[in-house]
Formats: sequence, C-alpha cells, structure tokens
Amino acid sequence: MTPPLRDPVDKTSAWSSWAALFASSGTLICCALPALLVAMGAGAALSTLVSAMPGLVWVSEYKEAVFAAAGLMLAFSGVLQWRNRSAPCPLDPALRQACMRMRQTSTRVYGVSVAIYFAGGWFAFVQPWLGNA
Repeated sequence: MTPPLRDPVDKTSAWSSWAALFASSGTLICCALPALLVAMGAGAALSTLVSAMPGLVWVSEYKEAVFAAAGLMLAFSGVLQWRNRSAPCPLDPALRQACMRMRQTSTRVYGVSVAIYFAGGWFAFVQPWLGNA
C-alpha cells in the first residue's frame, strides 16, 4: 500500500509573508496614516477616524512595541524566505508552476511588507525628529 500523496509545496513562507504584511500594516496605521491626513489638512478626518476607532490611539501610544513586534515578524519571515529560496519544487509541471508562483507571490508580499514597515518607521520616528531639529 502506498502512502497518501501530500502537496509538496511548502506554504510556510507564504503564510509568514502574509502575517508580516498584517503586522507591518499596523505600523502604517499607527503612524503614517495620521501623519498623511494631517499633512493633507484633513485633521477633521483624523479626529473622525480616531472617534470611530479608539484603538488607534492605543496603537499610537505603544508604537515602539508595535514596531518591535512587526520587526520580529518581518525578520522571521525573511529567514523563512531565505531558507526556502532554493527549495526544490515538484517535477510535475503543474505543481512546479504552482510552486514557482507561490514563491514569487510570497517574495512580493514580503517586499511590500518591508516597504510598509519602513514607511511607517519614517513617519513614526524620523519625521518627528527632523521636524524638531
């Protein structure tokens, strides 16, 4: 009796990339979005957003912890991306194509996550420092 077939495509790095995107989006919401709204002169929209989502104030108060958690998730996801970069794909053409698409999508999502993280970091830490200098 043969063992049951399982999907040989490793989805770990894809899931970690989506988790990193979720975490880095928190940095964008806490810092970049309020700065963008104020810079555009939409302070009233920001106050409406804060009244509709009071948790936004909490996220902004603890931005160091939010950035630390997001940075750890990005680092973990980056390690998984690096480890799986040359993992073998199946020989079956359809499964191989799915494996390659999954790997490319995962890499793109990770890149977007890193970009969002740095944009949020700019508005949270660098931009206020430049404004006070």
